Amino acid sequence: MFSWDLLLWQDADGDSVSQDLAVQKMKIYKIKTETEGTADFGFVVDGVKVLTALGNFARACSMLVGFAYAVDLAYPKELRYTFEVFQKLLLELDCLKLSPKVNSLKNKLLA
Repeated sequence: MFSWDLLLWQDADGDSVSQDLAVQKMKIYKIKTETEGTADFGFVVDGVKVLTALGNFARACSMLVGFAYAVDLAYPKELRYTFEVFQKLLLELDCLKLSPKVNSLKNKLLA
């Protein structure tokens, strides 16, 4: 089963968050602060925060997919088909070349 592996910190200091993010390949993170009642969504690629303050999980997902497509990043193996579905079926980017698994899903959805 698919999992986004959302990284979540609650009232953590900046140093521990930076250390944890430095070893991540491609992940969405959420830092929630109790004192301010706000949450910072963003994503990290190869240990570098690429975008921050995205507001919500859906926006972070769409920005991560768009970023990966724009800079032609290779998707992580365990999430390859998930990203392909987002990119090719939902966003209709490069939708003429589908892998057999994604093509099968498309046919089932349209049936």
